[in-house]
Amino acid sequence: MGIEPIELATIAAIFALAGTVKGVTGLGLPTVSLALLTIAFDLSTAMVLLLVPSFVTNLWQAMIGGQFWLLLNTNRTFFLTASCTVWIGGLALSALNWALLSALLGFLLITYSAASLTGFRPQIGDQQKTIWGTSCGTLNGILTGMTGSFVVPGVLYLQALGLDRNALVQAMGILFTLSTISLGISLQSSTLLSATHLGISSIAVAPALAGMYIGQQLRKNMSEVIFRKIFLITILLLGVYIIVNNILEF
Repeated sequence: MGIEPIELATIAAIFALAGTVKGVTGLGLPTVSLALLTIAFDLSTAMVLLLVPSFVTNLWQAMIGGQFWLLLNTNRTFFLTASCTVWIGGLALSALNWALLSALLGFLLITYSAASLTGFRPQIGDQQKTIWGTSCGTLNGILTGMTGSFVVPGVLYLQALGLDRNALVQAMGILFTLSTISLGISLQSSTLLSATHLGISSIAVAPALAGMYIGQQLRKNMSEVIFRKIFLITILLLGVYIIVNNILEF
């Protein structure tokens, strides 16, 4: 995969912006970067470029909070199915039209944004965790393999558990970290991953971390609630754009 200087600059800018969003809100790096990369590159390239920055930033998020083993143990069915079913979705990468998969990504972005903006918060009790954890984990894994997006329905499921903010952020970090690892394995098995891909993805870690630092500084002087609404509306509009742009390619 040949990358021109302007493309490298684009990748760096995208991850710096995505890192800034994550620094302010505590989430959004995979979502923002994937949405913007899909506009600048094809879906498979976007998924590969996402791998290393997503892994590094979300591993840190997964380990900080003091509840790693508790969250992993109490939600093991969800995390296991979300990780182990990514390869099923990965099979679609060579079987389905790329424009169709990109449009699906747009739909997932819209779904996540709309649910968050409207305050959609289903509740799942302890007796329902096994069936919902298995169902949502399986669907999340398949959609991750097909589109590279980790959020639907995984994040909605975690929100429905009624976790406090710190536990929720850490649980999302665990989900995103495990999903990133599984996605990398799936892309490798589909021969879409190479040393060149990983090299470029690794370079993107620096602007992502720089963006996170900037975002953390901005959070001290701005309303996180307002910024998060702007972020969600932007993701919704990006989802609409991705769908429209790819429908024209059918």
